Amino acid sequence: MITPTFSCSQSTTSVTVNIYVPAVRASDVEIHVDGTLLSVHVNPYFLRLTLPGRVLEDDASDAEYDPSSGYLKVTLTKEESGEEFKGLDILAQLLAPQKQKPSSPLIEAVSSDDADSELARTTENMTMDDTDKELLEGKSPLHNTNLNYIAAAENDWQLPQEVPSPLPILTTTAERRYGFLNMHSGYFRHVTYTENDVNELGPDAETLREEERRIKRMRREEDKWDEEHYMQVWADFADDEWIQQLIDYKFPVTAPGSPDVNSSLKFTDEENLIMLRLPRKEYLSTAEQLHSLYLTLVTILFSYAYDVRTTQHDPTPESAWTISVLTPAFTALDRPPYLSLVASTFTSPNSVRFAPDILKDTLIPSLRRSLAFPLYRSWTLAMKCILDVSRMFAGGKHGVLRGMLAVKRILDSHDMYYVYSKIWVDDFCAWVARDASDEDLKFIGQSLRVLHLDKSCVGWDLEALENAVRAQLAQPSDSDDESTDTDA
Repeated sequence: MITPTFSCSQSTTSVTVNIYVPAVRASDVEIHVDGTLLSVHVNPYFLRLTLPGRVLEDDASDAEYDPSSGYLKVTLTKEESGEEFKGLDILAQLLAPQKQKPSSPLIEAVSSDDADSELARTTENMTMDDTDKELLEGKSPLHNTNLNYIAAAENDWQLPQEVPSPLPILTTTAERRYGFLNMHSGYFRHVTYTENDVNELGPDAETLREEERRIKRMRREEDKWDEEHYMQVWADFADDEWIQQLIDYKFPVTAPGSPDVNSSLKFTDEENLIMLRLPRKEYLSTAEQLHSLYLTLVTILFSYAYDVRTTQHDPTPESAWTISVLTPAFTALDRPPYLSLVASTFTSPNSVRFAPDILKDTLIPSLRRSLAFPLYRSWTLAMKCILDVSRMFAGGKHGVLRGMLAVKRILDSHDMYYVYSKIWVDDFCAWVARDASDEDLKFIGQSLRVLHLDKSCVGWDLEALENAVRAQLAQPSDSDDESTDTDA
């Protein structure tokens, strides 16, 4: 089946879904509505949406097909008139599988005395073997299995999912997993035969443990650090050259709901098309993994902000390299947090989970890389990028998703670095659209806006280098062409 392109709109009383299904017969269209679930089938198209609120099929509802344009317009009545359906423009969220609801008891709870007497009356007139008795008493494995199937039937045959209990670590292969929620492996088996200049782990990318990846990343940053290059760029900034234009560039904030931006802005047709192709998965994560996802988002969007500033929002063939090499999770498969945190941190309030020291530690590798790898190496430029990231996070899901879709578009267009889209960005976009918390994202944005970082945090003596440049610029220039009165 083909997932058609579509768009959604709403009024105070209804929701309208416009679906592009050209060259079909209106008599073949099948529409099913069940609470928040809308499914539309007309061969060869099938669309199933999970709406943000409940809708009804009543006399005011309507479905109209226009053969000339190929659009099927479905209008459904809101169960609660005046309710605002949030996120109708985030297509990936609508296409995601329906979220599970807490299962309600299928048997009425009674007191133990009543239950015992009822069971006694039942068993007096029945002949049961041990298996039957266990099933009746809820002790048989079949009892839980049957309950699961009943729950699945009520949930549109989507079997309940849960995070499995931790098992003892058992390693049967030398390969290590990486990427989004450590779901991937095998992408770097033949890296020695490719031209992947971003990969800093070499042929060992598949086998290195996380602590080994981190060590190699930090060594690489030290090797690439060039004091003379930094001083030259800083001198250009002091002399008001090109670097100053990059710093003064106004970062484009185009996320609905972002500060100082029209909230009516919608995703573009290109962005909607990308969202239609995102994975449709249910992501099961622990509190620790969830914490890491939010922090990894900060590092990826920092790299994107740097590229936007240095290209002035006009990506070049080098943009994919820039974003990849500035992101530790890409170049060394090294994801944050980089601090050793206690387990209670991951379930604490936002003020603890995203405390200033945690955000600072998350950004230090990105800052080091921005000062060691690309052409424009400036502390002031890096600080501007952090403010750009804070503005994207301030837009909540819309702001972050728009930035991540742009990252995906840049990486997908590269014949080598698209691999980082496969192991990181695809799932990140789908996760942000469906599962990321607006509250958490906006809190991070606010925290980044007021985060204070000093130059010593990167481990290089930037202040001494800048003072040396100032002293050099203050000296009078010498010229062989200068003449004196005595020479005249």
